[in-house]
Amino acid sequence: MRFLLLVMLAGMALTAAAQQYRWVDEKGRVHYTDTPPPPSAKGAQKKDLRGNTVGAQENFELSQAMRSAPVKLYSVPECQDPCQEARNVLNKRGIPFAEVSVTDEAKIAELKRVSGGMRVPVMMVGGQVELNFSEEAYNRALDIAGYPRAGVVARRNQGAPPPPPPAAPVQQQQGQQQQEAPAPPAAEESR
Repeated sequence: MRFLLLVMLAGMALTAAAQQYRWVDEKGRVHYTDTPPPPSAKGAQKKDLRGNTVGAQENFELSQAMRSAPVKLYSVPECQDPCQEARNVLNKRGIPFAEVSVTDEAKIAELKRVSGGMRVPVMMVGGQVELNFSEEAYNRALDIAGYPRAGVVARRNQGAPPPPPPAAPVQQQQGQQQQEAPAPPAAEESR
């Protein structure tokens, strides 16, 4: 009895994963089947209908909040624990966020404009800025912006951005510029 049930379940699973076809018969009727169409079929197409599930749709609450109040996290490569804890709060709730690694003058100026200083992590949710990291403060800002609570959306695993490439020493850059400069034309011999 169990064996028969197992065989039936396996057969149903194979049927669900089978190839789907769309075709038009001689009378102009459209058919969707899991068996290949007859040779007389017109406009036969293979279809992949497996991705059409409710679970594949994005959470409406999340998409609305992302549109009205995108999340941006400011950090520096040297910031270890506090910045990782800030990422963890966002990842736990499944919140997509842009992380700005403050590594050049333009990003430093942006951080100062947004937060009035150089302390990180700083989280910006829409127009609201959270200067001091605490899980409660971050969650409160996300709640106000309408983001779903933890457990509603699948967790994320967004890590720290890659560190910037090391700057080349000044002497090496000058040497490269000299090598890249074209050689002066050779003097022509007069006859």
